[in-house]
Amino acid sequence: MRKHLIVYLSIVVVGLAIVFAIRAMTRPTASKPIASKSSATAAASLAALPPNSLASPSDKQIMLAGNLIEASATDAKGYNLLASAFMQKARETGDFGFNARAEAALNKSFEVAPDSYDALKLRAKLLLTQHRFREALDAANKARQLNPRDHDIYGALTDALVELGQYPQAVEAAQTMIDLRPETASYARVSYLRALHGETQGSIAAMKMACTSANLASPEQVAWCAVQLGDELFNAGSLKDAEREYDRALYVFPNYYSALAAKARARVAAGDTQAAINLLTQAQKRVPLPETAVALGDLYFKLGLEDDAARQYKLLEFIEKSGDDSAATYSQQLALFYANTDTRLDDALRIARREREGRQDIYTCDLLAWALYKNGDLENAKIASDEALRLGTRDARLHYHAGMIQAALSNRAEAKKHLNLALEINPHFDVRQADIARTTLKKL
Repeated sequence: MRKHLIVYLSIVVVGLAIVFAIRAMTRPTASKPIASKSSATAAASLAALPPNSLASPSDKQIMLAGNLIEASATDAKGYNLLASAFMQKARETGDFGFNARAEAALNKSFEVAPDSYDALKLRAKLLLTQHRFREALDAANKARQLNPRDHDIYGALTDALVELGQYPQAVEAAQTMIDLRPETASYARVSYLRALHGETQGSIAAMKMACTSANLASPEQVAWCAVQLGDELFNAGSLKDAEREYDRALYVFPNYYSALAAKARARVAAGDTQAAINLLTQAQKRVPLPETAVALGDLYFKLGLEDDAARQYKLLEFIEKSGDDSAATYSQQLALFYANTDTRLDDALRIARREREGRQDIYTCDLLAWALYKNGDLENAKIASDEALRLGTRDARLHYHAGMIQAALSNRAEAKKHLNLALEINPHFDVRQADIARTTLKKL
């Protein structure tokens, strides 16, 4: 998957100086979701940190929400603030248990104020994080009817529509958002939509505007924008400019896990695999993510360190077995991993078909195409691949998959066209698959 496949939440200040004691104190258990008093209790436990402990903006927000709830347990404002803080904490830490707490806080908010607009808007955003895109779209539309002048709700609308593959409507929603308030979150969505439609330079220009408008008092926001701009430049083949943006992100927000992983890709492209391994290892320690584990495993595999690669790949099994929100969120990454490594191909196809039933975005179509190809259903793989290319997206992986499918169908001219284009767009799009693309081209 493209790293920022979902751009669905307004850019927020994310403090990644995470105190792991905080995580332990606030981690929810599966058997005990928040009840009516749990919101205040969770906030109170966080507020009891030693005076010298570092706290991120979301931690401070949780403390403030706890105080509001304790002062007035029948006011929705405190619960909404708590839900927002827990959602931000989930983004900071990669711990989806915080989203469960956010959901429970929202449920309490609706109890005390059934018509709360802020709670409805937050629910739309939370549903997006849970990949419940149709429900998110319904909630966002309901919120828009209540307050059509709130630019923020058009962000949730845009994201839900993008994930469902309803691109014309997504463009319309993003345009409304930027008309209401041209700012970082608006420009970022415009950038992504332009990239989806193959408008590389337009995407870069919009992301530069997002960077320019980022709040300088919010280092994470500046760093996030720099990473996204770097990714657009990287995909356009401007490797030095991309790495400069990754370095800028790390300068303004040291040890930012997203920038560490991004700079690792740049180091791989430069042939500096040891630096890439070090960077990915740091990123994984900060926030363990499946894409980081796969990237690290692929590097080890390429270097012939198969035992080390296997240890990284094994981390994905924990996600699949977790049964929580992370399993649903990362299901597409799991399916792609299975297909890429020719393991559990039945499961890869099962997941891809299930995902395709619920959404028609180009990356889900591409995943289905790849899983079908790996399972030998070439004709249907081509149909799905054509769907994935329908916007003219300049994404190396999409064209690599299309080329391999065409090669299997003995359509040599089409296969060469797509494989050449994949390597032209980004010869470093994947540590393992790019080599396969080159080998296949030589055979053709």
